[in-house]
Amino acid sequence: MRNPCTTTSLTRISTAITRTLLVAIATVTFFFTSDLALPQSAAAYPFWAQETYPDTPREPTGRIVCANCHLAEKPTEVEVPQSVLPDTVFKAVVKIPYDTSVEQVGSDGSKVGLNVGAVLMLPEGFKIAPEERIPEEMMEEIGDFDLEDFQSYTEDSENVIIVGPLPGDEYQEIVFPVLSPNPATDKNIHFGKYAVHVGGNRGRGQVYPTGEKSNNNIYNAPAAGTITQITQGEDEDENVIYTVSIQTESGEIVTEDVPAGPELIVSQGQTVASGEALTANPNVGGFGQKDTEIVLQSSGRVTGLVAFVCLTMLAQIMLVLKKKQVEKVQAAEMNF
Repeated sequence: MRNPCTTTSLTRISTAITRTLLVAIATVTFFFTSDLALPQSAAAYPFWAQETYPDTPREPTGRIVCANCHLAEKPTEVEVPQSVLPDTVFKAVVKIPYDTSVEQVGSDGSKVGLNVGAVLMLPEGFKIAPEERIPEEMMEEIGDFDLEDFQSYTEDSENVIIVGPLPGDEYQEIVFPVLSPNPATDKNIHFGKYAVHVGGNRGRGQVYPTGEKSNNNIYNAPAAGTITQITQGEDEDENVIYTVSIQTESGEIVTEDVPAGPELIVSQGQTVASGEALTANPNVGGFGQKDTEIVLQSSGRVTGLVAFVCLTMLAQIMLVLKKKQVEKVQAAEMNF
């Protein structure tokens, strides 16, 4: 017969082990999924958008959320057909122009080239075409771009596609191969006119989703006063940083840390106003968005339109011929 005390002890030990394992698993999961363990690069803007806005990258106001971190406004262009037929592959071209001779401030303060990225919000049912459906001519326009880099914004939204970051000097023009839906096989899809929304970004952001400034931003004086000291130091990655100390009229000392990258434009002994720039603006990139429309056209409607135009032209020709015939009869009667 089993000793009750032994059974109770074994149960307690088993429970303790289970709890320990659960805590360990939770700790490991948090560690490997947190930004502390795997800090994200400032260039990985699609990640930030997906994490901060998990459902859609477009706010109710119409603004695409990338504009929250990339504060400078830059042009973005998009080219889509005016209308497309069901179950056909067409291209949507997003253009992200910028001066390729400029360089941006990297996360370590060094000068690096600009990356680009784009978000394409298509109507419901539209999606990136499978490789076997893409024509050879279109594949040549896509170039060496890997189709796997076209990512759905969420698992349930194949019509919202994000891409990037990509080298800006190679991808100022991104060709999206798009497959249109077929209302004959999907009853949720209807013929008609739909909106298309596009966002294009070049360069790093000025603000992180947490609200903190990146080193690709202007740093300002936290208070009015006189700069008493500018101290040079190093961050944990051994990059050069500066601490600007400002003495206010009340004698209080306030400081502002300037990370590696932005160039100081003030000096010790200088008087500054509250909010006055301490550094030059290092940002050379920016974000832009564009809205356009596309029509999912029925082939039957196109056929009907062509038939109507042909009948109209034929009727006009017949009227002209009839008029000529009447004029000849009238001329013959007058001569008689």
